[in-house]
Amino acid sequence: MKKIGVLVGSLRKQSYSKKLAEYLIGLFPEGYETELIDIGNLPHYNQEYDEGGAPPESYVKYREKMHAMDAFLIVTPEYNRSVPAALINALDVGSRPYGDSVWDGKKAAVVSNSPGSLGGFGANHHLRQSFVFLNVLVMAQPEAYISGSADLFDDNGEIQNEGTGKFLQSIIDAFLDFIEE
Repeated sequence: MKKIGVLVGSLRKQSYSKKLAEYLIGLFPEGYETELIDIGNLPHYNQEYDEGGAPPESYVKYREKMHAMDAFLIVTPEYNRSVPAALINALDVGSRPYGDSVWDGKKAAVVSNSPGSLGGFGANHHLRQSFVFLNVLVMAQPEAYISGSADLFDDNGEIQNEGTGKFLQSIIDAFLDFIEE
């Protein structure tokens, strides 16, 4: 059984990204274990924690959990045309200590979103740039920029547009093909 870690760039409890991530998790078939990974409890990365040999317990638990994952699904909004600070911090914490990155050689898919019409394009591509350095193999196609995220779901958490629902399923299907290659 493949383990898929799902990271959400927004920390807000009712964030559009979290709702989207929960919906995407529901699209995975049997045989895959998905886990929404909390990144909000990670202190800002400070190399001195690792050099001193006593990183915060939250770092240790996060790194252990992330090492156990086979692949990652990242669902993120765009903040100021870039990636939210909490998500960048999660990348940094996972990339250390040097030589023991949780990201190295793993596969990922990025789904960005925004209430606006660009769908988080800037965040999506900034994240991909970081993944190049971290040696994360990112699914290239189909790209997922979800616009209008404020109006994506009805009151029951269902996708309001059938075409968008089909597109999101195609993202998960392509991701599954990608991680099984």
